[in-house]
Amino acid sequence: MKIGLVIKSFDPRRGGAEAWTYQHAINLLERGYEVHVVARDIPAETPKLPVVIHRLQRIRSPLGLAKAAEAKLRTLKLDLIHDMGLGWYCDIFQPHGGCWSAITRRKLLLVPPWLRSIKRHVDPWLPRYRQLQMVARRQAAAENQILLAISQKVADEFRLYHHLPPGRIRVVYNGVDVERFSPCRRAEFRRSMRQRLGIENDTVLALAVAHNFQLKGVPTLLRALEILAPKRLPLHAVVVGGEWFRSWQIWAKARRLPVTFVGPQGDTVPFYAAADMLVHPSFYDSCSLVLLEAAASGLPLLVSRENGAAELLTDGLEGLLLDDPADAERLAARMESLLDASLRQRMGDAARRLASQHTLKRNCEEILEIYNQFAQSRRLAA
Repeated sequence: MKIGLVIKSFDPRRGGAEAWTYQHAINLLERGYEVHVVARDIPAETPKLPVVIHRLQRIRSPLGLAKAAEAKLRTLKLDLIHDMGLGWYCDIFQPHGGCWSAITRRKLLLVPPWLRSIKRHVDPWLPRYRQLQMVARRQAAAENQILLAISQKVADEFRLYHHLPPGRIRVVYNGVDVERFSPCRRAEFRRSMRQRLGIENDTVLALAVAHNFQLKGVPTLLRALEILAPKRLPLHAVVVGGEWFRSWQIWAKARRLPVTFVGPQGDTVPFYAAADMLVHPSFYDSCSLVLLEAAASGLPLLVSRENGAAELLTDGLEGLLLDDPADAERLAARMESLLDASLRQRMGDAARRLASQHTLKRNCEEILEIYNQFAQSRRLAA
């Protein structure tokens, strides 16, 4: 079977969707499939795989890029096309970023209340907004596609905003490499990484991993640290990711907050190994790979319910859930409660057990089953 994977950037260092797609390509190759990748950004330094590359032009327009992908795909003789959210010409549509209409509404919470009503009226007239809206509508209107939602949250949002019938939707949660992300890596990396970061052994390290700081709740984390700072607790936060992290670093340094920004990193495994908890109060997440990676690493999880992956958690078992990702006082209180080493150990062990139920192998097998179901239905319709 010839399978086409469609994504804007085929670079595992760029983010969760990119890392997942790269790993999925490896899984397909290992199972004997011929894999074609249609993407705009394929860096030369990206590790090479025996896939067939179809590079799109460097088009910045979301609508133009989606049209270019369709034009390219129509020239290829593929048995199945799996799109990660770039366009609409596909058989399996898996929007890793979630439902655009839902994200747009959640982003309004990131601006001051007085500005929200203005943005609601102004944004729909912006050219990029209108293009994204057009792409989203065409993606939802393709009746012969399967929507592969990576959480029940995403499935519910597509039913709510785009009225998709349940028969078009399948839910498959993300999977994680439980060998690469494992408590066993602590012996390998914990001491050296904490020395590199200048963090004492008896200091509790709260880890945040994010590229979009606003959307993933980094400001809430910083406000929580401000609340806790007068107590002089043995607590230090490390924030991994964010291309524009230096302005945040200056802001936090001016307030003497116990936080270190390290910017984007090619390998996050050593940071999970050095950490004692994950703090991820996101305003929107379809199904965070960060959460699953931290769980597989044996970390207690302090995350918001706005994360699709939080559906897998039980509050108080694998970690602690936040109802409001903007509630810095609640976040501060829950971070302070996780200074208890025995509580962290108990929750971290439970998180590891949960991650072991959501492996990459299981994820790939569930998606291959959907591939086979789609291929069978197509044969019957022919």
